[in-house]
Amino acid sequence: MKALILVGGFGTRLRPLTLSKPKPLVDFANKPIILHQIEALKAVGVSEVILAISYQPQVMRSALEEFEVKVGIKVTCSQEMEPLGTAGPLALAREKLIEFGEPFFVLNSDIICEYPLKEMIEFHKAHRGEASILVTKVDEPSKYGVVVLDEENGRVNSFIEKPVTFVGNKINAGIYFLNTSVLDRIQPIPTSIERELFPAIANEGKLFAMVSTGFWMDIGQPKDYLKGLRLYLDHLKRVSPEILSVGPYIIGNVLIADSAKIGEGCIIGPDVTVGPDCIIESGVRLSFCTLMKGVRVKSSAHVSGSIIGWHSTVGQSAQVSNMAVLGEDVHVSDTMFLNGVVVLPHKEIKSHFVKPEIIM
Repeated sequence: MKALILVGGFGTRLRPLTLSKPKPLVDFANKPIILHQIEALKAVGVSEVILAISYQPQVMRSALEEFEVKVGIKVTCSQEMEPLGTAGPLALAREKLIEFGEPFFVLNSDIICEYPLKEMIEFHKAHRGEASILVTKVDEPSKYGVVVLDEENGRVNSFIEKPVTFVGNKINAGIYFLNTSVLDRIQPIPTSIERELFPAIANEGKLFAMVSTGFWMDIGQPKDYLKGLRLYLDHLKRVSPEILSVGPYIIGNVLIADSAKIGEGCIIGPDVTVGPDCIIESGVRLSFCTLMKGVRVKSSAHVSGSIIGWHSTVGQSAQVSNMAVLGEDVHVSDTMFLNGVVVLPHKEIKSHFVKPEIIM
């Protein structure tokens, strides 16, 4: 069985982190986003993962060699010379995908969830259609494209983009299981899975949707990244609580890398990840945030609701909060106050920023 992951373009919504690494290699809960997906695919018997990429291919390829060894799965690249949308990359990788003649998975690279891939395989076999999609329930369907389906058998009737009146609360969750015959419908030109391919299959009554019952989040932008982190850590608490960190200084769900060093008198949590080789000095307060590899937070500093990029420093008694995102190698001076700022890589911050802004 094979799988294709749609890596896509420049990851602009997750800048400044994607100025240092391609979006799939940005850390989420102390491992690259795409590694979560590759491990889930390996667990259900996928033998080869094909990445449809167009941006920084050499950086991706070197990382993928490491993943191949770590996970024990073949990982190859299919490079777009021009943007092909979400369906065009399937046609470009056609020869690889049809090799075994078996249905294959397609995943959007921004998605973090419980990956009910085994259930999708069983669902697909049962309905005998041409394509299966995962859908998830949302509270505000008017913000999304809604999938209208037969609640009894899952057959998709239509797609409605950002409906003004309520037509349903299920949206495309970005995970598909497709027969190889779907590839006969696509050319290697810019084409949309959501707007062109799936509506055509649905019109023939061959598209079915499985409703996800677990957590789901598109983590392609900072606020959703942090919300997804909260959901993921809560999921870990339910299924693998031994992975989470414990101690007198821990509140709620916290994940701390083994090589991180934590000083005395800290309070960490809830909903925090601390990456490898981080140094957290005494009296630090961390809540609802991610610290990536090599971050140093000096004594009595406070980081909340923010993402701190690789090898950055938060100065003594400094405060970073309200969806601030620090790129790689950003150094915040002592006692500074940063409210909702986005800081590009390799900057030194010596002034207060009381209103959200982009620091070039």
